[in-house]
Amino acid sequence: RYPHATKIFVNGVWVGIHQDPKHLVNQVLDTRRKSYLQYEVSLIREIRDQEFKIFSDAGRVMRPVFTVQQEDDPETGINKGHLVLTKDLVNRLAKEQAEPPEDP
Repeated sequence: RYPHATKIFVNGVWVGIHQDPKHLVNQVLDTRRKSYLQYEVSLIREIRDQEFKIFSDAGRVMRPVFTVQQEDDPETGINKGHLVLTKDLVNRLAKEQAEPPEDP
């Protein structure tokens, strides 16, 4: 009935279909980036098989996450195609964490 629909699975259970998987995946990714979903949740879109899989079960293996800047950002100075998280930024965050908070 819906030949181009993508099947949606949560922890291996088929829960439904979606007509616009690209939009759905972007929305779910954005939700995870804003921490509404835990960062451990795995999101897998298999275009060839027309499936979108969401895994949140225990024992998930994590791998490092690299976020690439999608557009030039003059505010941060990060150019399109470069990593968002750099050693300099990590060092700066660590330094801020180590400093005592300022009194107002």
